[in-house]
Amino acid sequence: MKTLEIFLIALGLAMDAFAVSIASGATVKKLEPRNALKMGLFFGGFQTLMPVIGWFAGIGMKSFITGWDHWLAFGLLTLVGGKMIYEAMWIKEDELRGAKKCPFDTGVLLILALATSIDALAVGITFSVLSVSIILPVIIIGLVTFILSAAGVQIGVRGGHFFENKIEIAGGLILIGIGGKILVSHL
Repeated sequence: MKTLEIFLIALGLAMDAFAVSIASGATVKKLEPRNALKMGLFFGGFQTLMPVIGWFAGIGMKSFITGWDHWLAFGLLTLVGGKMIYEAMWIKEDELRGAKKCPFDTGVLLILALATSIDALAVGITFSVLSVSIILPVIIIGLVTFILSAAGVQIGVRGGHFFENKIEIAGGLILIGIGGKILVSHL
């Protein structure tokens, strides 16, 4: 897998964390830089850890799925991308606005980081079935997510939710496109 493809996957995975960061930033009147850094660290950290867990799980299953691994990669990436598009277009309720806790509290951040990184687990499985080394992808995924999440908080403070859903749709389309490319290249 080429570095550009890994970067595009990282962008796709980071879009939901980016959207949540924007929404979180929109809930505060004055940004404390440590909050943007904390959110970036939580989201980037979980987006780094989850593909590793998925990769090891996929390695354990590899002997069972080698004949149809490209279909699995296509299916997982399409499922993750489709889920992101669905949530962006039809799930309208903003859970952060109804929350009684600050989105920068550690407990809230743990839940948000886990929720936004579940997709990365599936991508880790995809990397394992494609025999992609996990080291470079998780570094890129973690850095991209960290940067976009920290920036998203700042964007949210300044601009609110204007681009939030469009960003998640773009991320979903990127993942579906990469899944399609993997499928076509193995047929």
